[in-house]
Amino acid sequence: MKHTGTRNSIALAMTGASGAAYGLRLLQCLIQAGEQVHLMISKPAQIVIAMESDVKVSGTPKEMQQQLSASYGAADGQLHVWGKDQWSSPVASGSGAPRAMVVCPCTSAFLSAAAHGASSDLMERAADVAIKEQRKLILVHRETPLSAIHLENALKLARLGAIILPANPGFYQNPTTMDDLVDFIVARILDHLDIEHELLPRWGDK
Repeated sequence: MKHTGTRNSIALAMTGASGAAYGLRLLQCLIQAGEQVHLMISKPAQIVIAMESDVKVSGTPKEMQQQLSASYGAADGQLHVWGKDQWSSPVASGSGAPRAMVVCPCTSAFLSAAAHGASSDLMERAADVAIKEQRKLILVHRETPLSAIHLENALKLARLGAIILPANPGFYQNPTTMDDLVDFIVARILDHLDIEHELLPRWGDK
């Protein structure tokens, strides 16, 4: 198992954009890969998860941690769920910053907060830390169409080194289910995290 230290862990934030399946599938894959995960789920994200999936996330962060650990078979200490005001979390400090952070799905509001260095809650602070510590920050933006404001915020973040990875699944793998479309995006995220997977054939592979 790889969950051996905070600085080798991955932070995963789920905001209230549609597309909860992307974040849940990514969480499952990270757990299966043996990664230590620091998970943050906003209140709007909890509502969207309930609307778009059969997964139940409710209660305190500790209760959510128990629910999700059981659902995805996480080992003891592998998954940590943090509330928006839990400033003692390692993700709030550069000295304990994970090696990467993924916001999946990412709202336009969060995109704006990250672009402007807002730190009004733990999720925003974690992104601010990732930028200042030059850790990998992947933003799976789920919005369409995009206004000039969204594009300017995304450009600013890209220039700061963030990876803007919109939830735009491809079709060259001949998907037959919604799960195939979800896996396309999750596979691209895992590629950028340097995590091996077999979610779909690569371009040119038979």
